Amino acid sequence: MPVSHRSAPAMLLPARWPPALWAFVLILLLSGCASQTVKTTAQTPLQYPAQTLPEELLLDVGVIPFDPGIENLSSKDVTTLPEIRKAESLFLANQIANTLQGSGAWGAVRMIPGLNTVTDVYMEGTILSSDGEELELRVRVSDTSGRQWFERTYREVASRYAYRQGGNRQGDPFQGLYNRIANDMLEQLSRRQPDELTELRTISELRFARDFVPDAYDTHISSNRRGHLSIARLPASNDPMMRRVAELRERDYLFIDTLQEHYDTFSHFMETPYAAWRAASYEEVIAARQLRRQSWMQTAGGIAAIIAGVAAQTSDNRAVRTAGVAGIGAGSILVGSGLGKRTEARMHVEALVELGASLEAELEPRVIEIEDRTITLTGNAEAQYEQWREILREIYLQERGNI
Repeated sequence: MPVSHRSAPAMLLPARWPPALWAFVLILLLSGCASQTVKTTAQTPLQYPAQTLPEELLLDVGVIPFDPGIENLSSKDVTTLPEIRKAESLFLANQIANTLQGSGAWGAVRMIPGLNTVTDVYMEGTILSSDGEELELRVRVSDTSGRQWFERTYREVASRYAYRQGGNRQGDPFQGLYNRIANDMLEQLSRRQPDELTELRTISELRFARDFVPDAYDTHISSNRRGHLSIARLPASNDPMMRRVAELRERDYLFIDTLQEHYDTFSHFMETPYAAWRAASYEEVIAARQLRRQSWMQTAGGIAAIIAGVAAQTSDNRAVRTAGVAGIGAGSILVGSGLGKRTEARMHVEALVELGASLEAELEPRVIEIEDRTITLTGNAEAQYEQWREILREIYLQERGNI
């Protein structure tokens, strides 16, 4: 029996679709795809010195609270508040200080109020980005002579496994970044000869002495046109004035240690809520990005569908015109859905704002008993340290009999 070749019913075949409808279908397909970023869970290990230096060659390190980088915040930083950044500026600096101390390559590693505190090596930093998923820091390291060791930007993206409850990951999700900074400092330290290390420690001693007795020690240090310091001459080994200055410096160390206790206490109490904020922020950043992508795709797809539907109304084919009407309706739904997802993203951001609003760094007034008197220091760490230095100057002058 011969096969009848009857004409097929009129239908909208893909080959006959207008280009605008093809664009609509393509965007619909793309809007249904979910992208996935794979992140490594490996961390850079902390390196240790190949050989232990004698104690007299160990350099002390001062880590200054980081610049929170609030002026760099933009509308893209959907989960970050100035209050969080201020707290992070202390927490992150203290985490790196603890990492440096754990490397065993240095003498005392302390948080210090600023560059006016005399120490052998300084670390300054600026927070460029921190949202739970990504941490980016710009770090500058210099020594007591004013010479810069390096200035570099460090960036790390955390894996979802870093925040998985009950998982094997322990500690800070960005410990690998702290380790990289410590490793770079160790690499710089390894380039310096023992006589260079001795010179740096001596410059620190002379700087401290010059601060308290400028008329006696100002000529012991010279400065070149770049502001780099070097030793011009050394005081006598039995200089009684240097002995008194050394005693003052020991008291200064004790005060810095009390400030370190404050930073450690702050970091301890901040650790739990900050970890929760980081985990929540991580999820919010991912969710907000996905919602923005879906919003754009669905809005763009809806607009394309509406355009295709309008264009289809000029066709002579009834099926094409019918499909065009459906496209206009579907496009309107997609546009509405896309706008709805933007609203949902804003809700995520508002929830995180409430979560981070309580993080703030405060320093309580400090009461010190010294030389049969009680002194109360007030203000932030830098202000309290300046008050303390004035007290040390008074003590020195009293010991010299000038008061």
